[in-house]
Amino acid sequence: MIRISALAAAVKPSATLAAGAKARQLKAAGVKVFDFSLGEPDFPTPRHICEAAEKAARAGQTHYTPASGTAEVKAAICKWYKNFHGLDCAPENVIVSNGAKHSIHNALAATVGPGDEVLIPTPYWVSYSDLVRMTGATPVLLPTTLASGFKLTPEQLRDALTPQTRLLMLNSPCNPTGTVYTRAELEALVDVMRDTDASILSDEIYEQLIYCNAKPTCVATLRPWLKERTITISGASKSYAMTGWRMGWAIAPPAVVQAMDTIQSQQTGCPSSVSQAALVAALTGPQECVVEMRAEFAARREMTCDLLQLIPDVKLLVPDGAFYAFFDVSAYFGRNFGTTTVTDSVSFCNTLLEQAHVNLVPGVAFGAEGFVRMSFATSRDVIETGLGKFKSWLATAR
Repeated sequence: MIRISALAAAVKPSATLAAGAKARQLKAAGVKVFDFSLGEPDFPTPRHICEAAEKAARAGQTHYTPASGTAEVKAAICKWYKNFHGLDCAPENVIVSNGAKHSIHNALAATVGPGDEVLIPTPYWVSYSDLVRMTGATPVLLPTTLASGFKLTPEQLRDALTPQTRLLMLNSPCNPTGTVYTRAELEALVDVMRDTDASILSDEIYEQLIYCNAKPTCVATLRPWLKERTITISGASKSYAMTGWRMGWAIAPPAVVQAMDTIQSQQTGCPSSVSQAALVAALTGPQECVVEMRAEFAARREMTCDLLQLIPDVKLLVPDGAFYAFFDVSAYFGRNFGTTTVTDSVSFCNTLLEQAHVNLVPGVAFGAEGFVRMSFATSRDVIETGLGKFKSWLATAR
């Protein structure tokens, strides 16, 4: 028998992917499922991006590229950051990977290890803590609350810092909460870290999906000294509906990029050549597609929040970014739905899927028991009908 490693045994499967798999099983059996589990835009990749990939493939751009990405794609990323955030970066500051998750993994593998601590505000994206554990470092979870807007305070950060702290992981806009830190709030956090040895990994994958008066902030631009102590992570999946193209990137000091490059060269060789051509088109081509998708997400956000706020005993913080609603359903714990007693967010979501065929992700996977996450990256018809079924199912509780 082949022995399974301690690493593999310790890592948990992705909760969002697991929730999606359960929904697919029911769909395969002919059940109509209202699936709000996956963080994936339902729009097709814009045509001009697909055409760029087709052109690259026909031109024979189907071979290995440099491990960290082509000169063209790095130049496009640098130009985009200058135009969008006012951040000056050079090709030696950029590495392209197979999605933002891969970028995060490589960044952690290049910078932390056994004996190090990585601070993670909760609720947090499901993969953060396991990606940290895979390096041998220790994730230190810093709880935030609905009452605080799910925002870490400078006082919390100051109290959590130790000589072992190597990184603070920030995510704004946040998955799962949709929280967007203001520039002033981020400045207050980074100033706490100035006289420490700790750096920042800033996951900004949802930076173009922000609503109302909220504004995107690139952490590396907040203070002059931050460029040398920040790893900025982003990608094309969310803003350009390119999840399957697997295009993510990191912007960091050259020594960090070189370390990530070395790791990546042993892992995957290089990112997809055709996908890199598509990414160049996404970043340098027409941006109306982003504006249109953001406007539709904003409309879905409004519909989702309006419908959820009509449901008794559901507590919701209206999200300022991303495409998730994260809401408190703990008032229904201890109650019966048919013959099933719901006791926590896992049993709540499992029972909801089995009985009403509505699929949400349990909050415990994000470090926030009592909550559930709903993705509104789906059609308005699905949102309206699915939340109607959700409300009717909750009304059966006794």
